[in-house]
Amino acid sequence: MKTVAAIALVAFVANLPFGMLRTRYRRLSLGWFVCIHAPIPVVVALRILTGTSYRFIPIFLATSILGQIAGSRVVSLRKAETEG
Repeated sequence: MKTVAAIALVAFVANLPFGMLRTRYRRLSLGWFVCIHAPIPVVVALRILTGTSYRFIPIFLATSILGQIAGSRVVSLRKAETEG
């Protein structure tokens, strides 16, 4: 279970900067899609290298999405601070 938690943490942290970067691109543009999908190979490789079951993929997907959301919120909060 430690391995699953570690991979989930990596998925979250790897998606933070991409979530921040994603805010610079128009929704559904090529750059936007790249920002969403770029961290996936890292998480997949970690899962395969550690022999973690495919049953944990929903956990890794959820933490990746949360990392994307958190990254975009950081940008929104920074904009609000500079404007306010």
